[in-house]
Amino acid sequence: MKKAEIHTPKGVMKVSFYSDDAPNTVANFIKLAESGFYDGLAFHRVIPNFVIQGGCPFSKDMSDRRVGTGGPGYAIDCELTGDNQYHDRGVLSMAHAGRNTGGSQFFVCHSRDNTSHLDGNHTCFGKVYEGLEVIDSIKQGDEIEKIVIVEE
Repeated sequence: MKKAEIHTPKGVMKVSFYSDDAPNTVANFIKLAESGFYDGLAFHRVIPNFVIQGGCPFSKDMSDRRVGTGGPGYAIDCELTGDNQYHDRGVLSMAHAGRNTGGSQFFVCHSRDNTSHLDGNHTCFGKVYEGLEVIDSIKQGDEIEKIVIVEE
């Protein structure tokens, strides 16, 4: 079973994937992580008690006016019918600009307080099982040093 470690200056978030519920989204994230796509990008969008968002290739330079608009050069379909499509604390979900437009940008939920409207609209594809405190310490512009895929 593959898992991910999201390394940041604030600590490491360890993630288990929802491979049965969102297999294509998980495979896409793993492919991008293993290629080094996420290395050096920033959490470009941080909204307290909502989400931390990263994965935009333009975020290597936070002064770039395109930050938040980039992707890998392709889009993937949403996977919304699995059992784990519930946005709660620590859940990883695919960001998009409309149904079936996601690619590389993802977010991690702070809590359930302000995320229920995302259920059925954004693909949940994993959950932080260790390092939850890192989510709360991330600030806008903090770096994603690397994302390591591990076999357990």
